[in-house]
Amino acid sequence: MKIFVTGASGFIGSVTVRELIAAGHQVVGLARSDKSAASVAAIGAEVLRGDLDDQDSLRRGAAASDGVIHTAYIHGGTDFAKASQADRSAIETIGAVLAGSERSLVVSAGTPGLVDGRVVTEDDTTEPTIGRLSEVAALLLAAQGVRVSVIRLPRSVHGEGDYHGFVPRLISMARSTGVVSYPGDGSYRWPAVHRLDAARLFRLALESAPAGTRLHAVGDEGIPVREIAASISRHLNLPAASVPLSEAEARFGFLGRVLTFDCPSSSTLTQERFGWHPKQPGLLADLDQGHYFHQAM
Repeated sequence: MKIFVTGASGFIGSVTVRELIAAGHQVVGLARSDKSAASVAAIGAEVLRGDLDDQDSLRRGAAASDGVIHTAYIHGGTDFAKASQADRSAIETIGAVLAGSERSLVVSAGTPGLVDGRVVTEDDTTEPTIGRLSEVAALLLAAQGVRVSVIRLPRSVHGEGDYHGFVPRLISMARSTGVVSYPGDGSYRWPAVHRLDAARLFRLALESAPAGTRLHAVGDEGIPVREIAASISRHLNLPAASVPLSEAEARFGFLGRVLTFDCPSSSTLTQERFGWHPKQPGLLADLDQGHYFHQAM
């Protein structure tokens, strides 16, 4: 099949492109810059220039494809509402092209957290709040003749080349302050997955997920933040210390909200329904491989 991939040069998108090509698919990757275009071409995909705000390029890519995988997102800013709205608009633009065709659209979202602290499953729904607009917008397309599925990605998608995720931020903060800090008792749990395992699930969803399916790309169900801090502490040879919850936002900035949000997630149903089983190292084992502490930031 000919597959259109947004975010094709990104941390997750690039390995998804490799996974698709290895499985015999032809890939067209969206690229917003010369650097991104060169990266997409280097991994064997055709390049389509454009970005999430360029609706014409999104329409062209979707119209010429047998299926679409949407991994692009506007990262790096502080206006989460604007980024979320842009993502929803891109999904709706692609969906309008695919409507009535039963072609596949796979959209990335995040695993939600529930206020009761229980483990989230694929059957748990989500409200259309800021940060959840992508999933809600995508699933509405199932009623319009799009074979849409949503892959919920966990708090940490890890692997070599992860320069901008939450774990590199914690490492950078520890280096600058001389201490590996974590909020409260550090019991808040992070789900995680290796990016190569996530890429394989994107391909499986594209090929076989029924319309309206939610899948969880989760390897580690929930790692307490204090265990992540302990691993970083060991590798950097720095002390680990608790920060009072009342000081978390002042100490960590926006990351304070992330560190104090308990959101364990299960992938049991995904594994049962699609035969997907994580094969790569878990987050703590990946940290022990050392590349997070030697890579250029």
